[in-house]
Amino acid sequence: MTGLRGTKVLVTGASGGIGQALAVELAGCGGEVVLSGRRAEVLEPLAGRLGGRAVPADLTEPDAAARLLDAAGEIDVLVANAALPATGLLANYSLPEIDRALAVNLRAPIVLAKLAGARMAARGRGHLVFISSLSGKTASGQASLYNATKFGLRGFALALREDLRPHGVGVSTVFPGFIRDAGMFADSGAVLPRGVGTRSPRDVARATVRAIERDLAEVDVAPLGLRLTAVLGGVAPSLAATVQRRLGGDQVTGQLAAGQRHKR
Repeated sequence: MTGLRGTKVLVTGASGGIGQALAVELAGCGGEVVLSGRRAEVLEPLAGRLGGRAVPADLTEPDAAARLLDAAGEIDVLVANAALPATGLLANYSLPEIDRALAVNLRAPIVLAKLAGARMAARGRGHLVFISSLSGKTASGQASLYNATKFGLRGFALALREDLRPHGVGVSTVFPGFIRDAGMFADSGAVLPRGVGTRSPRDVARATVRAIERDLAEVDVAPLGLRLTAVLGGVAPSLAATVQRRLGGDQVTGQLAAGQRHKR
């Protein structure tokens, strides 16, 4: 796809801060946005302002993804942004909390991609975007469940990209680091060690547009230091874990877990 003008774009998780930034940017590029999330009171005014449509959905429900796509109609772009916090020690999660995290962070994007991707392939055009996290490239202490969902999403997207390439459908994954002002990190109140930088929700949105228009497999949205840590996590995970501990990474994930616990 060379541009978004005139396309219909479905954005999940659009009631959150990063989802709202995605919606504004995609609409600003000429996309007709269909916004989904659990909070209709947030979605509907935003959709009205952007000339789009709100379709509330709770992706923890097994049939919600299929119902959402039926309600959205034929879409040209899917931006799978919805996610639940899943940071913290696995021992502190109940089985229903594990199921919810897996349902929203991994199962729902897979189901949405299967259903939307099949329709796009039949038309010979379209694009699937998964909003992941740098936690999908490098593991962190006290984040085993979150890492599992994000590592899984990365592998799924890379393989699906190859499967859909012959059919004219692009697949991209966006990997934000710590995002200020909105999103899970900002909402948690966690404090980063000195020297660890952040990016903005609009940076994530712009990276998403770039991924669609240039058909990029992966885009990182983070300062250089965090991007290098992600590379290190891929080639030398034990060394990356040591570096994170020395930089206070365990303290940050502990703060994230505490600040996000009520949203599991």
